[in-house]
Amino acid sequence: MNVEVKNSTPQPDSPIAYRKAYKDVKASYLNRIRWAVTLFYFSMGLNFATWASRIPDIKRALNLSEGDLGTILFCIPVGQMCMMAFSGRIAVKYGSHRTAVFGLSFYISALMLLGLTQDQWQLSLALFFFGISSNLTNISVNTQGILTEGVFRRPVMSSFHGAWSTAGFTGALIGILMKGLKVEPYLHFIIVGVMLWGVIFFNYRYLIKAKRMAAPKEKKKRFSKPDTVLLWLGAMSFCCMLSEGIMFDWSGVYFTDVIKVDGPLGVLGYASFMAMMATGRFMGDIVVRKIGRKKMLIISGCFISIGLYTAVLLPYIVPATLAFMMVGLGVSTVVPSVYSIAGRRPGMEPSIALQTVSSVSFLGFMLGPPVIGHVAHATSLRISFAIIGAFGFLIAFLVYKVKAITAEG
Repeated sequence: MNVEVKNSTPQPDSPIAYRKAYKDVKASYLNRIRWAVTLFYFSMGLNFATWASRIPDIKRALNLSEGDLGTILFCIPVGQMCMMAFSGRIAVKYGSHRTAVFGLSFYISALMLLGLTQDQWQLSLALFFFGISSNLTNISVNTQGILTEGVFRRPVMSSFHGAWSTAGFTGALIGILMKGLKVEPYLHFIIVGVMLWGVIFFNYRYLIKAKRMAAPKEKKKRFSKPDTVLLWLGAMSFCCMLSEGIMFDWSGVYFTDVIKVDGPLGVLGYASFMAMMATGRFMGDIVVRKIGRKKMLIISGCFISIGLYTAVLLPYIVPATLAFMMVGLGVSTVVPSVYSIAGRRPGMEPSIALQTVSSVSFLGFMLGPPVIGHVAHATSLRISFAIIGAFGFLIAFLVYKVKAITAEG
């Protein structure tokens, strides 16, 4: 069964339009759409986790120093930033169902290229394309998530992001298995790539095929005022991504250097954070239905701050582990909720709204970890975490600045 939605009016597509088009569709088909979108999120996460799991092996194979690797890894955010201004418009022009398939295929191809690199410049170029394709995939797949949520008439976005988080665990486990079997990175990447292309082949036809029909051309001002709501949503997402970024990069260091944990327990902080982030995302949609997005976002922001300050004030293994779990719960639902709210802005394409919000929020994920490093060098890691702790409370404060959230309750 194929359902294609087109609007004959100049207004951008909205979840309301899709609800009407899918009102007579069987529940089993709607569930198949949800599974297809979920698997695209999972594939996007597994693709990145597969690369991340073999970074040490590629570093060793190319004889890279820590400084060399740090410089080369910066090619990923450079590629993402170069694509950020175009990915939303491409998704609008060609339809997010097409760009999700193309973007993910490009993303998988870039992963395979990473395994075949033999020199630093080759790795840098491959990572640049890896960043470009990841941004296009991210905007397109999240647009599909927003459209699917509109069809279901209830929150489902958080569960999609839960699939992405689960893929991170899966990628790490596959990486451990491949290392144990002494499988070279290039073969590891090819195996995973073929699996992910299989996911695309069996699921692409169930994506929502939404493409706006040509509308009469209107003269546009050379400079237009940006949507204030989207900027506030981007600021909230920035605060969350800042907190999430330091947990990804610095939670292990915090446990080894501040908590003074030795051996395998050094990953306990990261593992506890990731486990609760994934759990929170799968539970987030239920929480939104029960208490509303406004209350949930306020609670999430407070969880982030309370968790970080607990880890700072009680630098011992048990309270710090519980604190990092609280941070994981806090960050789990902020970005999915922000994306969901942004995608329903009246008079704006979901892809363009996501492009605006992600452009602001991405800076937090990119700038957070290095800034923390410099602050920690000048003061201490505990002080760095204390500074970032304030951003959770800032999320709670910003909720009151966004009427689109307040209106939802």
